Amino acid sequence: MSYTLPVFLAHAIKMEDEAAERYLELADMMEAHNNVEVAKVFRDMNHYSILHGDSIKKRATSVELPKMKLADFKWVTPPEVTDEEVFDYMLDPYRALEYARENEQLAAQYYQAVAEETQDEEVKRLATEFAQEEQEHTAALDNILANTPRSH
Repeated sequence: MSYTLPVFLAHAIKMEDEAAERYLELADMMEAHNNVEVAKVFRDMNHYSILHGDSIKKRATSVELPKMKLADFKWVTPPEVTDEEVFDYMLDPYRALEYARENEQLAAQYYQAVAEETQDEEVKRLATEFAQEEQEHTAALDNILANTPRSH
């Protein structure tokens, strides 16, 4: 699928909004089970997703975004947030960070796939930039993971 700029931006905003919502749900779930340390990881990820989404929305102010229903979104790769069913309330911080890292990597792959497939130069430029930002998030999580003890 080759995205127009408005459709690409709508997808990017949707992905970041969904990521923020999912991270918030996971933080609430962890807090409900008194897993405060992991809840903080997900609250931080929620915050970063909101910031990234706001940055994309700011860029999109001069673009008329299409009104899209959920079925209108076509992803060239899976969206950023993977299924949370893998979680249990005893999730440890290391695994929570791995989950967040996996999601950032999925986002980078999505944006890279868009950049490779599009014929629109502005979409290619933005998708490449967004892919790089997601790779930076992945690298930051790698650094945190390196200093986070694994539980056994």
